[in-house]
Amino acid sequence: MINYPIKRSTSKVKAKTTANRGMNFELMINKSNEFFRDNNIAIIYKKPIPIQIVGVDYLKRSAARITEAYYKLPSTTDYNGVYKGRYIDFEAKETKSKTSFPIKNIHEHQIIHLNRCREHGGISFVIIYFSSLEKIFFLDSEKMDFFYQRSLTDKKSISLEEFEEFAYPIKEGYSKPVDYISVIDEYYLK
Repeated sequence: MINYPIKRSTSKVKAKTTANRGMNFELMINKSNEFFRDNNIAIIYKKPIPIQIVGVDYLKRSAARITEAYYKLPSTTDYNGVYKGRYIDFEAKETKSKTSFPIKNIHEHQIIHLNRCREHGGISFVIIYFSSLEKIFFLDSEKMDFFYQRSLTDKKSISLEEFEEFAYPIKEGYSKPVDYISVIDEYYLK
């Protein structure tokens, strides 16, 4: 019998208490969207950000590296696609705060875009992840617009209590960590 030496770590390792801890919010949404596409439930993709490349280092032909790039124009929202014949468009944001979401994290051109999508019959919304609390909320674009307009003259954030009152909680799961489709089914497509 051979006894191999056991390497003992001197660093303390924190135990993970949930399956999704350590996976960032965007990856959670992307995994959900992949599940929806693979199971022919919805076709939702992350929008590419249009950039203009202006500087490249060619150290080797096979190892070119972009050194300078600029956004061609402001991005609208993060995700869009189709579900049950309806256009879907949404922005996803994360906050580490346990009490509120700062509205400065949503830009005016995004609010305008979400409103226009809604006016044309699309389903538009914002998904906010309170990462410290592991709570995810679905906030309709009309309510998001209300809070944005309010922030221009008054309160600069949306409190957790307001999310609990005006937004819909999104359940986390393994195959679809951010199941916003269930919220759309329950509140939009009854």
